[in-house]
Amino acid sequence: MRRIIQKATGEKGLIIKIIFFLLTVFLIVIVLPKEGRFKYEFSKGKPWLHDDLYAPFDFAIIKYDDELASERERALISLKPYFIRDTMVFYIQKEKFQAEFLNKWDELSINDALSIDLSAKTLKKSTKILSELFNTGIIKPDPSIENKLPDFTVLILEKNVAVERNLEELYTLQQASHYILEQAESIEEPVRDIVVHLMTNNIAHNLIFDPVKTNAEREAAISGISPFRGMVQRGELIISRGVRINDDHFRILTSLKTNFEIQLGTSRAFYAIASGQAILTSISILVLFLFLLIYRKDILANNKRTFLILLVIFMMIFIASMVARFNVSYFYLVPVCLVPVIIRVFYDTRLALFVHLITIFTTGFIAPNSFQFVFIQLIAGVVAIMSIVRLERRSQFFYTAFWVFLTYMAIYAGLILMQEGNLKGINLSQVYQMAGNAAFLFFAYPLIFFLEKVFGYITDVTLIELGNSNNKLLRELAHKAPGTFQHSLQVANLAEEASYAIGANSLLVRVGALYHDIGKMFAPLYFIENQVTGVNPHDHLSYEESARIIIDHVTKGSELAKKHKLPSEIADFITTHHGTRKVEYFYIKQKQEDPTGKIDDSSFTYPGPIPYSRETALIMMADSVEAASRSLDKPDEHNVHELVERIVNRQLEDEQFSNANLTLKDISTAKEIFKKSLQTIYHVRISYPDA
Repeated sequence: MRRIIQKATGEKGLIIKIIFFLLTVFLIVIVLPKEGRFKYEFSKGKPWLHDDLYAPFDFAIIKYDDELASERERALISLKPYFIRDTMVFYIQKEKFQAEFLNKWDELSINDALSIDLSAKTLKKSTKILSELFNTGIIKPDPSIENKLPDFTVLILEKNVAVERNLEELYTLQQASHYILEQAESIEEPVRDIVVHLMTNNIAHNLIFDPVKTNAEREAAISGISPFRGMVQRGELIISRGVRINDDHFRILTSLKTNFEIQLGTSRAFYAIASGQAILTSISILVLFLFLLIYRKDILANNKRTFLILLVIFMMIFIASMVARFNVSYFYLVPVCLVPVIIRVFYDTRLALFVHLITIFTTGFIAPNSFQFVFIQLIAGVVAIMSIVRLERRSQFFYTAFWVFLTYMAIYAGLILMQEGNLKGINLSQVYQMAGNAAFLFFAYPLIFFLEKVFGYITDVTLIELGNSNNKLLRELAHKAPGTFQHSLQVANLAEEASYAIGANSLLVRVGALYHDIGKMFAPLYFIENQVTGVNPHDHLSYEESARIIIDHVTKGSELAKKHKLPSEIADFITTHHGTRKVEYFYIKQKQEDPTGKIDDSSFTYPGPIPYSRETALIMMADSVEAASRSLDKPDEHNVHELVERIVNRQLEDEQFSNANLTLKDISTAKEIFKKSLQTIYHVRISYPDA
């Protein structure tokens, strides 16, 4: 029955993993743009490595964006703005001027200084001056003519007829005022100043900018620019094998590629493209599955860890697909190097590189110039992984971003030199994208923190923070139980050395050792390493009570870990470092005191569980041998050897390592490390003779 249950459980786990991988393939195929891909790869400056290429259909040669922009700029520069002549302005201002003139004249005529003939003559001359001004035109200022030269031409629109005029032929208000002063010389002196004042007050703009007509002409000018520069007929030779791709070849090949992919984007090709994407994506994900199955079974056995890898891959491909749909020219802004950084922090360098390869190969399906993209991202990803092989501080993410950017620039410059023969072809937009891409690596730390919380994992970044001796909990331990704190440091040193030797997680081991005895701070004087006064409180307790206090440091430590929200991986060191062994000193004392009585073994037994990993097992061994070594009267090589062998072998006999992934070779290696380290710690210096 037990075998049947285990088989069913194993099959269920396998089914869940298969669903994970199939779902990942399905989602990736869904988000990938369903566009056909030109089957030839080419780069400017490199030889055409394929067979002679003939045009498979008629197509237009597409102009470059900078060409179109230049043509549009020239068209807009030559565009003449439209102004409407408002004829009503003259009539309104003329009527207003004449009324003001007559009123003013009546006031002056009271003194009989002026005659009626002079009035009519003056009114006629001044009206003629205004008429000439308005007929020529007084133009209203507008940004379209701001800072233009005097010979700049505008179009004056009157009764649907446009007439060209230079700005120097028209008047501004200031120029119109000067014109009035010049023409007023013919008016008699007694009334000249009054008439000039009245005319100046009654001039106004009658040439008004027409945005509707001007914009219509602007749109017509732009739309009249052809996006093409010639045609290629079907069957025409485009390029021969081995010929170096120059600018003309590159333009024609790019045009062919664009037209080819547009034709493949029709509905009849949709399912064929989707099928091809499904096949290629399935192969990529299957290779990842096989890699995990062969080399990292521990990850594949954990659904949550497997899901995180697939999620990171899918999210990056999803982002790349959205950028490709929005504007493929921004494709180098996709932060592909985040993938190996995240995987390296949560797992290891080998898996980070493999996952990065899967991601960039799949993303390369939709990348423009996929070979160049894959090559750049491959090298940049390797640099990113190498920069955080030993992640010891958060600032390394800044160095990672810096080195990735330098890598991008070096490779990009090399490609441009190879293709163009000089650096003039560098696209600043692409440089800015690569800089932004590298800058996205600054967000690796908050993203890793988020994934830690969501998936309940612990990374090297968190371990480094927890291992800081200035951490609040460790400072409290050092203050309340200084002997225990020193003991924890010694255990950390012993276990860390052993972890290096057997290939365990040394950082996790060290941090776990620092926290494994935090429960002792609740009753520090009941532990011998903190008894500096020579008073032992156990002398006044029964052996069962003493054992209970000693055992309580495990349960109290576990509660303290929950209170301070320590990761479960660290809390496990607290609960497992004594396993299910007994508090032997008090247990033996109880048996000696009452050899015939019945002893409740549970009162002297730690609650466990036993260590479940190499790291927790190393802490159990290091903790026991370090504590026992303090009782050695003569810590020489022989005694240390006997002590380590006796303690570790006893733990083996008690089956404390049954659930840990430890081999006998690992245990033997760890014992040798402990012996050497303890001999170094207790090395007796020679006595120097008196002077």
